[in-house]
Amino acid sequence: MIDREAIHAALFARLSAIPGLNTASRRLKHWNDVPKEEQPALFQSKRDEDAQHETGKPTIWRLPFDVYVYTWTPEPDVPATAMNAMLDAVCAALAPNVAQGQRNTLGGLVHDCRIVGRIETDEGTLGSQSVSIIPVEVLVHD
Repeated sequence: MIDREAIHAALFARLSAIPGLNTASRRLKHWNDVPKEEQPALFQSKRDEDAQHETGKPTIWRLPFDVYVYTWTPEPDVPATAMNAMLDAVCAALAPNVAQGQRNTLGGLVHDCRIVGRIETDEGTLGSQSVSIIPVEVLVHD
């Protein structure tokens, strides 16, 4: 059996510990609803789960999340600079652990936790607001 809440909490604990965040929540807000003083901001949002079954083997659960990162940068600073720093920080927080076989197990709770797929970004080219959506996948064998 998997403990979904423990997995959600462990992932959020890892992400919300990123230095420099002013706001972190598991309840998604639109960037227009996050004042510039509360940014950089990070939100964790769950997507649909997937279970793969093979006779005689444990079920493999795929728990996908979207991690939303918002940064607001005053002019004349370049918005991409702040967003790039936050993207690097999220990547570092989810980096694989050599001692755990190049996997991030969220402290032994899951088989692997990693960024998978395309990171959507709007670097604020036409304004001061930057937004990125980072796809994270958690694999659990039950």
